[in-house]
Amino acid sequence: MPDITERNASVARTGETGGAERSASVREGSAARIERFSPATDIIEQADGFHILMDLPGVPPDGLTIDLEENEVTVTGRSSYAPAGNDRRMHAEFDAVEFVRTFTLSDMVDRERIRAVLKDGVLNLFLPKAEAAKPRRIEISQG
Repeated sequence: MPDITERNASVARTGETGGAERSASVREGSAARIERFSPATDIIEQADGFHILMDLPGVPPDGLTIDLEENEVTVTGRSSYAPAGNDRRMHAEFDAVEFVRTFTLSDMVDRERIRAVLKDGVLNLFLPKAEAAKPRRIEISQG
């Protein structure tokens, strides 16, 4: 069984956008349409744990939430873009977007020590391995 699996049933996949998948969605209670993206993501396993690296351009720390519920971790980030001053948009490809990605964790992950760092539009979500899951060497005694 894999240690980390992706579960994104809630994000309809309608096309490729440079590694991120997107769909249009309407938030409940809001008339504004917000583009929803499944951000480009790399998962790297190291001896001490897993690093999930996720592209979240334009998402400030206060626009990012990471929820852990039982064995699922969900990352949600919201960016916004507003032209400066009296600038008038002639053509726009940047706008408010929402990034959503959900992963299912195995028992190999120590949920109490998960850490997250957002720097330069890249989230590094560190999922440390539980002590019981780390490899160890068994000492041999003479009998």
